[in-house]
Amino acid sequence: MESKPKTFDPGRTYPEIYSGTPTFLGLPLIRNKEEMSGYDAAVMGAPWEGIVTWGSFTGCELAPKAVRNASARYGGFLPEFGFDVFDFLRVGDYGDAESVPGDIGKTLSRIKGRAEDIISGGAVPITFGGDHSIAVPIVRALAEHTEGKVGVIHLDAHLDNINRYGDEEYARCSPLHRIYEIENVDPKNIVHLGIRGPRNNKKQFETANDKGATILTSFDIKANGLDYTVEKTLETVGDGTEAVYVTVCSDILDIAYNPGGPPDPCGLSTFELSLLLYRFASAGIAGFDFVEVYPLMDSNNISSHVAAWMALYAMGGIAKYKFDV
Repeated sequence: MESKPKTFDPGRTYPEIYSGTPTFLGLPLIRNKEEMSGYDAAVMGAPWEGIVTWGSFTGCELAPKAVRNASARYGGFLPEFGFDVFDFLRVGDYGDAESVPGDIGKTLSRIKGRAEDIISGGAVPITFGGDHSIAVPIVRALAEHTEGKVGVIHLDAHLDNINRYGDEEYARCSPLHRIYEIENVDPKNIVHLGIRGPRNNKKQFETANDKGATILTSFDIKANGLDYTVEKTLETVGDGTEAVYVTVCSDILDIAYNPGGPPDPCGLSTFELSLLLYRFASAGIAGFDFVEVYPLMDSNNISSHVAAWMALYAMGGIAKYKFDV
């Protein structure tokens, strides 16, 4: 089956995840794990939002639908690099992991199961959340299917490593603490990138340092440049590991580029993030997610479009790594 967007075909029709929601880029719909064979990557949605940790900032469970709708505008040709992603990669859309309202345990278990289908089928999971807790079961699935250790590149304004938010272990401010605890993940192979601002606290920094994780703040990235950032990050996450996972919270971006995300200034530009993702993926990644787009707050769906773009740059890097484009 052809795995290529149809955005420039006037008579195009798209497969649908459910009524009114196309597959990502109009790519083939993967209906079950038996159909996973032969795909290089598979998109999935994780439409889960747990406990709200700030004000009325909510609605990110709607993002997989919004990002898919935004993606219908695009194809796979990246003129910056001179190739079409889908001349090389076979990518499909595996739909959404089922959420169980009010039951984070069952929901995260279903996300993990869907990720396992993709990984065991030999494909790279490309996931749209949802809040940041959805990264935990995917990294856990990857760690359980990898013989060696797994490194993690975490791009975010916030460390997201609070042990608990009240009684909740899987709040959106806690996923990296849960990832620190995964047996096949050594925190010394985790890099927190783009950290900045007063929504972090000193205890979080102490926790990351005590665990041996590396922190590169947004100031570090700006001061040292993208080349240093890429080299330092890949050296750290690749030290003795067999696989690398990339998890992106939308607020890695400056609020000027992310109206549908948390209101955090002093962040990266979309240009900087696209280059980082392309270069990380060009070195070989085993999974990618983009989380915490809030469609109800997203002016002109800009953040949903950004998420689609960033996934395409990551896929471009995967194509370069796998096929030496």
